[in-house]
Amino acid sequence: MKELDLLLVRWLDRRYPAAGPAERAAFARLLEAQDPQLVAWLLKGEPAPDVELQGLVDELLALPV
Repeated sequence: MKELDLLLVRWLDRRYPAAGPAERAAFARLLEAQDPQLVAWLLKGEPAPDVELQGLVDELLALPV
């Protein structure tokens, strides 16, 4: 889904190079999620299943366009 790709690539371009190991691991876990889960967390505002993923979701949504 293009909307998801845009959100994920934005974080990857802007934050990944400076991200620590924990953030990179959370991002890798996020990429393992199926599109319906990502849509729920990133576009519908449903909570992610754990603190690390939720922190990453919050960061993704806070990045300026």
